[in-house]
Amino acid sequence: MNLQDVKQRLVEGDARGVTELARQALQEGHSAQAILSEALIPGMGRVGALFEQGEYFVPELLLAARAMYAALDLLRPHLTAAGVEAVGKVVLGTVQGDLHDIGKKLVMIMLEGNGFQVIDLGADVSPQRFVEAAKQSGAKLVGLSALLSTTLPAMERTIQAVRESGLSGVKVMIGGAPVTQALADKIGADGFGRDAAVAVSLARRLLGLS
Repeated sequence: MNLQDVKQRLVEGDARGVTELARQALQEGHSAQAILSEALIPGMGRVGALFEQGEYFVPELLLAARAMYAALDLLRPHLTAAGVEAVGKVVLGTVQGDLHDIGKKLVMIMLEGNGFQVIDLGADVSPQRFVEAAKQSGAKLVGLSALLSTTLPAMERTIQAVRESGLSGVKVMIGGAPVTQALADKIGADGFGRDAAVAVSLARRLLGLS
């Protein structure tokens, strides 16, 4: 069994194929950690690159995500038993007053596909909920999304709330259609990602993983 076959099925968005090959790999003695780190994570990395290059679009990304989650459902008990930990925790949500969720979900897919544990707060999230989630989870990274320009002040208030909360070493990254690097600099964000494809490299950099 070549784990590259698992990776390729993931890139193709073949949920059944990914699951069957992952099950076969386990039976042949490959560890769940190896399947995750050598097939699923690189596969989602390839999907992200194709998405960034404009060769893949949201439907292809969602198919790959479905395949990844199917494989993770199979691997999760093995990973838990082996004590495999996430590479980092991220609290993620769309800011208060904004009900748009798709962009944030794409970011979550890319992060989870690359080994992060994501605490997804959903949409229309108050600054205090972001702070409470970071405190409770111990996450060192908070991700804020916004699609409406009218909710950008809520993004700034959330960053201010995180800074004033006493949370030590917590970084904030922001993204969304109206968000720019200039805005990130102005409101004190630690990083700006223009789309889901760059969220992983940004998260890794902010957490000191790369």
